[in-house]
Amino acid sequence: MADTVSKAVRSKIMSQVPQRNTTPEKVVRSYLHHQGFRFRLHRRDLPGSPDIVLPRHGIAIFVHGCFWHQHRGCHKSRKPTSNTDYWDEKLSANVVRDGKKIRALKKLGWRVIVIWECQTKKTEFLYRKFAILT
Repeated sequence: MADTVSKAVRSKIMSQVPQRNTTPEKVVRSYLHHQGFRFRLHRRDLPGSPDIVLPRHGIAIFVHGCFWHQHRGCHKSRKPTSNTDYWDEKLSANVVRDGKKIRALKKLGWRVIVIWECQTKKTEFLYRKFAILT
């Protein structure tokens, strides 16, 4: 992976990107809480530390950013046009890692739901997604 900045500089830049408690994640949590669901956050004992876990229902939820996890067909998932080798490798690795986490959770018997950042803007989408649980 050819990067244009040093590892230390890239590490500092990436440390500024929020990984937990993002706005889309808060939207989903707020919706679930409002619907009466009780959940746990970022369970480190599960593969991939899902963003939200509904233990009673056996559901692990990932709230993915459209860019970082490459939501197919979403305008927010466009890759940068500069330093393309770096970004292709970086974002492809994220997608592969996501698949491994999901397969590991399913192997343990968890149902996995992926909610994309762009989907959190539509309350009716969240309602349909979680209607099966009520």
